[in-house]
Formats: sequence, C-alpha cells, structure tokens
Amino acid sequence: MTNKEPHGTRNAGRRLMGSLVVVYFVIALEVLIMISPFAGFFYAAFNPALLLLARWPATRWLSAFFLPHMVMPPDVALMAIRVAGSVLFVGGAIVFLVCAGQVYIGKLLSRGPVVGGLYRWIRHPQYLALAVTGVGLAILWPRILTAALWAVMVALYDALAMDEEKRMLRKFSDSYRSYMERTGRFVPRVFGKVVERVPFPRRGFPRFVLVLAVWLALSLGAAFAARAYTVARLPLWSNGQVTVLPVLTADRLPVEHRMSDILALPAIKSRLDRGKGAVLVYVVPRNYIMQGMIADTGPKWRLYEHHQTLAMITNWILHPIAHLQGGHAMHGDMGGMAGGASSGGVVRRAIFVRVASASGGNAPADLFAIGAQRTPRFFADVDFHTLKLLTVKDLGPGTGWGLVPTPMF
Repeated sequence: MTNKEPHGTRNAGRRLMGSLVVVYFVIALEVLIMISPFAGFFYAAFNPALLLLARWPATRWLSAFFLPHMVMPPDVALMAIRVAGSVLFVGGAIVFLVCAGQVYIGKLLSRGPVVGGLYRWIRHPQYLALAVTGVGLAILWPRILTAALWAVMVALYDALAMDEEKRMLRKFSDSYRSYMERTGRFVPRVFGKVVERVPFPRRGFPRFVLVLAVWLALSLGAAFAARAYTVARLPLWSNGQVTVLPVLTADRLPVEHRMSDILALPAIKSRLDRGKGAVLVYVVPRNYIMQGMIADTGPKWRLYEHHQTLAMITNWILHPIAHLQGGHAMHGDMGGMAGGASSGGVVRRAIFVRVASASGGNAPADLFAIGAQRTPRFFADVDFHTLKLLTVKDLGPGTGWGLVPTPMF
C-alpha cells in the first residue's frame, strides 16, 4: 500500500467521524435548539427527518424517549440517573477540554506525544471523555435515536484510536511502543488486560462491525430497559377509561382524592363523552414550563418564542430536578409554579389527550406505547380544593412544537 492510500483513508475516516459527531450533537442538543430563537430554522431541516422516522413502524422507535424528561422522576433510581446525566455531561466536557489543551500545547511546543495527566494511564482520554459526555447527553435528552448514534460514534472512536496509534508508532517507534505497553487504550492497563482477553478481531472492518454490534446491543438494550422501567413506575391514577399522570410528586395525593369529582364536572364530562377510546390526562401547574411538549396550550409555552435560552439551558443541566419544580424563572410568575395557590386552594391544569394504541387498551404499556397516537383535546384549570372550574379550552392537534415527536413522560 502506498503512503497516499492510508493518508486518503485517514482523511476520509476523519471526515466521516467529524460529520457523525456534528449530527450526533445536533440531535442530542435538540432540546437546547428547540428552546432557542433558532428553533424555526432547526426544525425546518430536522423536523421532516423526525416525522419520517415516526411515520414508519420499522423506525418509529428511534424517535421515542426512554427516560422521564417532563415529569418528575418517579423514584430514587430515576432521580439518580437524571443527576448522573448532568454530572457525566459536565464532567466529560471538562475532561475533554483539559486533554485537548494538553495536546495542542504539546504540538505548539513540539514536545512529542503527551504522556502527562490522564495520558499517563490511558492513550485516548479525549475519546473517552467525549463518550462519557455522550452518555450524559443521552440522559439529558433521551431519544432512542441518540442512544443508537452514540453507539456508532463509540465504534468510530475505537477505529480512529487504532489508526492514530499506527501513525504514532511510525513516527515515534520504540518510545511510543513503550508508552503503549504501560497504558491502556481507553481504560488503565490493569483493566485493559482483561478486555484484551476477549477474542475480538484486532483491526480492520470485521473489528469495527463487531464493536458496533456490541455497543448497539448494549445502548439500545439499556434504553428499552430504562423505558420499560420508567413506564412501570409512573404514578398513574385510573378509573378504567381515563388515566391521570401528575407531573409533580406533591400532586399524587390530590389526584387520588379529587380526580373522580373533577372528571364529573359537566364541562369536562361533556367533552369526554364526545369521543371514544383511552384518555390520558397530565396534571400540571398552570405555569408549568414544559406543558408545550404535551399540547399547544398557548404561545407563552412555545419556549423558542422567548429569548431566555441560556438561563433555561443552565438550569436544565445544573439543576436536574429543581428545574422541573419551578426552580428557575422564564416569566415573572414562574417562581410560584409549584404552588399555584388561588383562594386558599391549589389550581392545576389538566391537559386531556386521546390515545389510540394498536391494542386499544388502557394499560400503561398501551398508553405509552411507542406506536400510540396521541391527540390533545382540551385543558381545564381547576382548583383541586374547591372543585371550582376556572378555565376550559379546546386544543388543536400537535404540541407547541407542531407535530414533531415529543416526550410522553
């Protein structure tokens, strides 16, 4: 093989990797873009792709979500996972930047291979840091598509790491070979020895395919397991036809005690009687910041129309639980979101959504099935203490972001 061939192959590999990283972070950072002033431009390009994925049964699962995003994590394990997402994202990004700084300073000063810091134990801490950051992003914005692309990206990291090592061996020969003998590729040498015992192909396309298959199986398996775990633990109330999901932990008891009476209110009952099939009701504070993901309840909740992106992003990442409870403000009344008191009572917004699943059932697995069709019908603002109906408003199809698939929980 000539020198030109590996150079061309290397450049092609880097271009492919660069393109994939850009695509991955665009998708994983969709939540950041969708609440920014650039959302219109973003969805003009990205929305058709998501709608196409959601259209076909064979690909619909890619657009689904696998962890809670707009409801409070219903148990300690899911809370811990959500906090871990922020820690991994921030920690991985910091480690990547530090290691990148080491590499570029070393290049500017012509010091040769970097062997200090994390490079003392592993040869590719930047790739490892990006992979860790990707796990954090997949938790922060948990589309299954994000998990699948993460696996592809990790497989490419492995291929590029091996290519870089071959180039370093050609350039630095015995000194780099000695360094390789002291360190592991992505984990310290003591753990790498265990990994090396696995009978993987050492190089080439067969290795890439096998590494990709393993990581896809692990990432997608974890995503579907997390989704099943989440659905099984959602704090649902049901009367057989109507199922209610309170997004805040504190609202579980009021829902259990008062929901039957609220559903019997004439203005609500008459609307429920107009249609057939299962109904899912989200109980949220009237000024709940993420209600636009459930239905288009008004321009105030189309977050991309309000230029406070940086504040919301910061809280979303750094306050993984508090931001769901109203710990940050987008509007002046946001600080009182968790309470919503009125005349000594607690006002909540009940958003009614018709759900049509393949089985036609009303079990959680049916209501939150990936293929279920969800159509917002109306919302009602009710004082749960006095049963006073404050507002009823019919809704159009779609959410505050149109027809793009949004989280179910």
